Amino acid sequence: MSTSRDFLVEIGTEELPPKSLLNLSAAFAAGVAKGLQDAGIAYKSLEAFATPRRLAVRVKKLTEQQLDRPLEKRGPPVKAAFDASGAPTQAALAFARGCGVEVSALEQLETPKGEWLVFRGTEAGARTVNLLPGIVTASLDALPIARRMRWGAGEAQFVRPVHWVLMLWGHDVIEAEILGQKAGNLTYGHRFMAPKALKISSPASYVGTLFKRGKVMADVSARRDSIRAGVTAAAEKLDGIAVIDDALLDEVTGLVEWPVPLAGRFDPQFLELPPEVLIATMQEHQRYFPVRDAQGKLMPWFITVANIESRDPSQVIAGNERVVRPRLTDAAFFYRTDRQKPLSAHVEALKRVTFQTLLGSQHDKSERVRALAKSIAATIGGDPALADRAAELSKCDLLTNMVGEFPELQGLMGRYYALHDHEPAEVAEALREQYLPRFAGDALPATRTGMALSIADKLDTIAGIYATGQKPTGTRDPFGLRRAALGLLRTSIEHGLDLDLQQLIGQAVAAARTDMARVATEQGKPLGAIDAERLAVEVYDYVIERLRAYYVEGTADITVSVEAFDAVLATRPASALDFDARLRALVQFLQLPDATSLAAANKRIANILKKVSEPVGATVDDSQLIDPAEQVLAEQVVAIARDVEPMFAARDYTPALQELAALRRAVDDFFDSVMVNVDDPALRANRLALLNRMRGLFMRVADLSRLPG
Repeated sequence: MSTSRDFLVEIGTEELPPKSLLNLSAAFAAGVAKGLQDAGIAYKSLEAFATPRRLAVRVKKLTEQQLDRPLEKRGPPVKAAFDASGAPTQAALAFARGCGVEVSALEQLETPKGEWLVFRGTEAGARTVNLLPGIVTASLDALPIARRMRWGAGEAQFVRPVHWVLMLWGHDVIEAEILGQKAGNLTYGHRFMAPKALKISSPASYVGTLFKRGKVMADVSARRDSIRAGVTAAAEKLDGIAVIDDALLDEVTGLVEWPVPLAGRFDPQFLELPPEVLIATMQEHQRYFPVRDAQGKLMPWFITVANIESRDPSQVIAGNERVVRPRLTDAAFFYRTDRQKPLSAHVEALKRVTFQTLLGSQHDKSERVRALAKSIAATIGGDPALADRAAELSKCDLLTNMVGEFPELQGLMGRYYALHDHEPAEVAEALREQYLPRFAGDALPATRTGMALSIADKLDTIAGIYATGQKPTGTRDPFGLRRAALGLLRTSIEHGLDLDLQQLIGQAVAAARTDMARVATEQGKPLGAIDAERLAVEVYDYVIERLRAYYVEGTADITVSVEAFDAVLATRPASALDFDARLRALVQFLQLPDATSLAAANKRIANILKKVSEPVGATVDDSQLIDPAEQVLAEQVVAIARDVEPMFAARDYTPALQELAALRRAVDDFFDSVMVNVDDPALRANRLALLNRMRGLFMRVADLSRLPG
């Protein structure tokens, strides 16, 4: 008798949501893996399969039984288990009976809270086949499904109605009921090309049977690769290059079980539209893959992926060509209509579009952003007038027909319409750049006006939403504040923009408060008190904390430890660029041989100062320096401070820290021979001031007490 078998479970459904298919498949497999791990059942490998009509997991060489596990049960306290004569009490007897042994077989366990009777034995492992239905059910119950549905007269709930369940333990069917369906060994192939039931003889034959007899490619990765290769080959036959968006590729993979790429054509006159409009129409509405030529220009072709091998593919192609034409015609109409009036004509209408109920309209937001963008542009060497105009027009394209149909084109259409209106080229470009970066690794704004607008828009959103009390939580961030914060930080650091975030956040918070007060007055609802200073601190903390992922998780070009990041964070630099300079200097400093000792000294100093109840100054009285070690340290602190102050002013932190590293021997000697907390109050205060002065120099870069040492 073998000690392991293969296991297969398949849940057959009506068409699953294509955009969720990959996540559902991965979650199902992860749930089964976790269930097996929690049950202590070993296996060789686990695979996930998914198509529009099924989720499946196959486990290879799954052991037939759990390993026996040591068992320990604690009983009553020893003092309650035996009477004065040493005879077992009813408590001991009852515990022994429950364990199936005599009292004499029980052991005693000593703990800090006393002695206890304890039973130690072995729990026989359960048969794997008996545990699998529960593991599968728990995995399905834990799937990330926003809304489950019921069907028929049963009580089962799932993302889509379930029509069959297959569960095989080797060659044997596992008798169980899952989601209202009795498990069997039958699956079903392609809905049209192989609709009859197919018997699966073993988990190993699953993929091959579906492929050969069912016209179904069950392996998601293989199906995805097949689509990519087929679409690429179809485009190459047209002397073109397919535009393959990964998200669309995933979605199409979730739409088809038997992919058949086909090339279709549209009227070349539509190439007069902006290429982004054509791409959005084909990708978003039709799930087509556009085709570019060798120079990157769109060609009047698209690749569609059919879910059937038609006897007459030309009919399928003609049908898709008929469908796409009215879509492109609508897009051309929207584009032509939108350009009949200038973008600026929408400014007043923005007053009727709500940005957020407590913060007012999109026009209100644009006005707040205008003030911020002008301040930022002036600081970074941009043109405040261009930034002002760009901010005024920034949300106007939201009211155009094209963006109404394709929201993902906001900003981009604003750029096209602004150029058509003969707005300055940098203003037009800034309308597109305001939304950059849209995701991790995305491009940053390239123009000064775009940088100013992008940062201003993001700061206004963060400050405003915080002012309304709708802070993001661990699981919810409906306004995308995390992305906005990291975007403005990346723009500042990677473009070398020295912006005082604390000042800008204060300006943004004040503007949000003003608009909230006005909106509240208009609505006849009194606005509660808002502590602007506290709120600005809270927003700064939120924004600057987003840098943690940028550095610690490896997005930046340097390797940073959590402790190093926290050491700089503790000094609260006003500028993200300054934060970056300090952190880079600290990373280099930590490679010096004296770094660990100085970190330990700073930690010791911080602990000493923390325990002092009276205020500690930073002015040292030389006449109170009586020990040679403190005299040497004081002299070196004064000398080094004179050298490093200009470096701090220039933010040249790396050589400054290297200079400070020279204090290591003097600091060690000081702590070896000098008592800080002496009885003489004047002497004690002077020594505390000396330590505070020295620590203050390091704090100009980072709080070294946060480092290990």
